[in-house]
Amino acid sequence: MKQYNIIKAKYPGAMLLFRVGDFYETFGEDAVKASRILDIVLTKRANGTASEIPLAGFPHHSLDAYLPKLVRAGQRVAICDQLEDPKFAQGIVKRGVTELVTPGIAFSDNVLDVKRNNYLSAIHISGESVGIAFLDVSTGEFFASQGNTMYVDKLLQSFQPAEVLYCKNQRNKITGLVADKYAMFHLEEWIFQHQFAYDKLIQHFQTNSLKGFGIESLPEGIIAAGCILHYLSETEHKDVKHIATISRLEEDRYVWLDKFTIRNLELIYPQQESGVPLIDILDHSVTPMGSRLMKKWLVLPLREKAIIEERLDVVSFLTKENQFIEQLQQHLKQVGDLERLISKVAVRRINPRELLQLKKSLHHTNPVKEILAGSALPQLKKLADQLNPCQFLFDKLETELFEEPPIVTNQGRLIKEGINKELDELRAIAYSGKDYLLQLQQREIQNTGISSLKVAYNKVFGYYLEVTHAHKDKVPASWIRKQTLVNAERYVTEELKEYEEKILHAEDRIFTIEQQMFNALVLAAAEYVTQIQKNAQVLAKIDCLGSFASVAIKNKYVRPEISDSRVISIKDGRHPVIEKQLPLGENFIPNDIYLDDETQQIMVITGPNMAGKSALLRQTALIVLMAQMGSFVPASSAWIGLVDKVFTRVGASDNLSKGESTFMVEMTETASILNNLSERSLVLMDEIGRGTSTYDGISIAWAIVEFLHQHPKYKAKTLFATHYHELNQLADDFPRIKNYNVSVKEAANKIIFMRKLQEGGSQHSFGIHVAQMAGMPTQIVSRANEIMHHLEKDKIRNHPDAVFKEIPKNNYQLKIFEASDPNFMKVKNILDKLDINTISPVEALLKLNEIKLILQAK
Repeated sequence: MKQYNIIKAKYPGAMLLFRVGDFYETFGEDAVKASRILDIVLTKRANGTASEIPLAGFPHHSLDAYLPKLVRAGQRVAICDQLEDPKFAQGIVKRGVTELVTPGIAFSDNVLDVKRNNYLSAIHISGESVGIAFLDVSTGEFFASQGNTMYVDKLLQSFQPAEVLYCKNQRNKITGLVADKYAMFHLEEWIFQHQFAYDKLIQHFQTNSLKGFGIESLPEGIIAAGCILHYLSETEHKDVKHIATISRLEEDRYVWLDKFTIRNLELIYPQQESGVPLIDILDHSVTPMGSRLMKKWLVLPLREKAIIEERLDVVSFLTKENQFIEQLQQHLKQVGDLERLISKVAVRRINPRELLQLKKSLHHTNPVKEILAGSALPQLKKLADQLNPCQFLFDKLETELFEEPPIVTNQGRLIKEGINKELDELRAIAYSGKDYLLQLQQREIQNTGISSLKVAYNKVFGYYLEVTHAHKDKVPASWIRKQTLVNAERYVTEELKEYEEKILHAEDRIFTIEQQMFNALVLAAAEYVTQIQKNAQVLAKIDCLGSFASVAIKNKYVRPEISDSRVISIKDGRHPVIEKQLPLGENFIPNDIYLDDETQQIMVITGPNMAGKSALLRQTALIVLMAQMGSFVPASSAWIGLVDKVFTRVGASDNLSKGESTFMVEMTETASILNNLSERSLVLMDEIGRGTSTYDGISIAWAIVEFLHQHPKYKAKTLFATHYHELNQLADDFPRIKNYNVSVKEAANKIIFMRKLQEGGSQHSFGIHVAQMAGMPTQIVSRANEIMHHLEKDKIRNHPDAVFKEIPKNNYQLKIFEASDPNFMKVKNILDKLDINTISPVEALLKLNEIKLILQAK
């Protein structure tokens, strides 16, 4: 326990898994946590102390099953192993922490999601500037950037780190920025010094400066990146040569998507539990690297026309060459997770089965290279040139590694026969012992003439020769007598003793030789880390572009025209997600959108609730983003003038934990948009102002539209959906505002949603009809109709307060007719024509029967 306490003190805040014999044990508070998270038995042990200590443990071979559960529960886990063989230890076995696993640092496939990066992030704030870095230690990807809090917040939303590091004296600032979304861990203040971080980085990359990585001018970004490297060292992750470079996330290279937009457009995650994000539609990649790259492309759409066109050229070629895609994907499917496999090689954590997967991946890389090299497209030939078949490594693995090795290295059968002579001999001894002994027995029978000779074994003497007394005079003088029995004598020979020595130690020696040879294979693979990382990047890119082509063919997407103009023109645009969720036989109604900064900068879209205004806004943004990712788009044609920022304000949500109402959240998001506009922005606003009173809402929405039109610097292209029909008047006063509505048809007091955008404003919201469709009680629908008809009178414009006072009072009398029931008028006409004073009893009964028949027809 003294040894345990000394080691535990070095890793505060981490759960210590303490190796004792064949078990990993936890003590004290760690045991209580472990038993709860892992659902294992909590016991107590005195351990020589006056009070009992809680104890919980599990077999060491179950580490891969239990460790992921602890990490997913947000625990930092220090793995303390025995550093010497207990057989040869004097006193207490020497122990030490061999690895500290945290949510942001993991290599185990059981912890990691193959389709998602597992980023460790660090943040450092200095005044208005914030530095941030991201590292996926399982792939070696390392990024740094710097900007204001909004930019860093957006990056956090895009990269979704598993763990965030920060300086402990900045706790309040970081908590305000990051909230409670991520696992957090603070480090000492001295680590967050520029010189310390700079030295850490140049020492790791073995360079004189950081200019070559493009981050020299990012002091806060450098501090964040240096902090991550220090953290790796502190957590016993010292073999990190696979982290060979660091890239700058340049703000002006990618389309600005703030955290609200990423959330509102449901790019990566759905807002509703049963929802479908865009990534599920676009990601048909067949490799884990491809899936991870697709996510990065989706949250970081491009602003550089040349690179977008390059991607579109490849997708265009692949859509026309169906067989080409099939050939590529046939080989790509066989490629394992190259990024993570080679990272495991670099940190010496790869198992034999994974090394075999690496060999298979190399085997299928060469055909991909040949297919690409044989294409007519220069971009694909260029990708082919970047692939390295690593022929020497493949040949070595093919020659030496067993075809079906075990997962762990101590089970044998790692190295093929014919590679090491001693290994072959030992295997012959260890696995063919009975044959050898039988041959020895037959040989000695022939040499001595002792027909009853037996070769046997016991724990006292080991292997021996047994001869009956009848033949003991034939025993050669060189044999050594060991034991006399009633009917026989037992002997040993030099050959038997040598063989016994060999067979008893053969398995240990086999393990040692195979371990050495396997380690040599891992070291050989480690020489190719850079080349295989490059292969993984190229294959991921090919996989993503192939996925774009497959989706384009399947969903009938078209190539967008990318230009430097300020025009967005989409013909027959469709929502890529909604069109795939429609019931069988129902077609998505496409719509046209046209925006520029000369004639139609702002489209004010009115129309009933549920008519499809929100879907129209979202589909426009998604089509633009898909185009700037390099994907084909759901439309009959699309002309996309490059966009540099996309802002959305759609949907309603409370943030009650911070005391913010729906309206407060709405206004905060809208303010963020209006304060960050640019010349090439695309702005999507849906139902602004609905969270407050009608007149407040109209006033705010009106002022926002005016502001966007009259902005002194920027003419941001805007789609403004609203149910405030009063905003239609803006088109009369401002030349670049145009009115549109999503059409509906009225039939028999019911509405049919046409979902087609047409010019002109709408004068009705049909909210009461929608309430009726939703199953609102008839009494409420009727009363709402009554109030609405009263409010729609002309005098509402002149004396609104008086009109509200004059609303007819509800007598709460139950009605036999539903709202807008045509039978009501028939019955009313019958009753109006009746003269109660002159009608006879028989006529009254006939009229009553007539009314009854009308009601029955209802």
